[in-house]
Amino acid sequence: MAGEKVNLTGAKETLLLTLYGKALESRLPNSLLRDYFADEAVRNIDYDFSRLKVDNNLGVGLAIRAKTLDVCVQDFLARNPDAIVLHLGCGLDTRIFRIDPPAGVDWFDVDYPEVIDLRRKLYPVRDHYHLIASSVTEPGWLNKVPRDRPAIVVAEGLTPYLGAEEGQQLFSRLVGHLSSGELVFDAYSRLGLKIIRLNSSFRATGAEVHWSIENPHELERAVPKLRFVEDIPAYKPEHAARMRWFAKLFVRLWKYIPALRKIGRLLRYRF
Repeated sequence: MAGEKVNLTGAKETLLLTLYGKALESRLPNSLLRDYFADEAVRNIDYDFSRLKVDNNLGVGLAIRAKTLDVCVQDFLARNPDAIVLHLGCGLDTRIFRIDPPAGVDWFDVDYPEVIDLRRKLYPVRDHYHLIASSVTEPGWLNKVPRDRPAIVVAEGLTPYLGAEEGQQLFSRLVGHLSSGELVFDAYSRLGLKIIRLNSSFRATGAEVHWSIENPHELERAVPKLRFVEDIPAYKPEHAARMRWFAKLFVRLWKYIPALRKIGRLLRYRF
């Protein structure tokens, strides 16, 4: 097998899981995401993706989450064509290439140095695109981000790996630095984290998840500048048609059972 060798473990290795899931979904004839950059990246990485045991349901679920976040970013940029996009824990996600933002937008992808190094090898450079090699929980990297323009902060598959206090401190620094904008990320209830821990693909990485959010208003109390706007369901009924029968049943059930609706969802805040 030729390609870029990858040696990631724990939470960092989960970026390969999400990349592979999006690539597999993009190979489907009825692909929602059409993430051909992800598919190409998978082909250029020297790694045994089969060990992650990513199935159709997981690939479709990851694509739905990514597409929903893409739409949030696109809507914000339509209202703020001179904005900045701050993509926390970007991993190998190709959101900037899927969205292809206008020239007035500055885009910042932030992740560990070894992840950013891999991104440089796999993806092309482009104008107004900035890579920041740092853990998102280190405070110093924010000095590289303009503070006088509207910003949308997006985090996909990041917050569960943080501790609650760690995540709240991160969001406090962000809203203290940025003048105005929106924050959107995926969040999970305690039950949701238990289900994640049982997932065979997740378990293959050895990662651990910590931060659960039961009530979106919890974060308003911890970070007073944040104002909760909406929670977006992880799945909609039309999405279930692309999944296997047991996943279809699960999606139908969670429409009627509040505890299931909170398992995983996207939360959007304004600041």
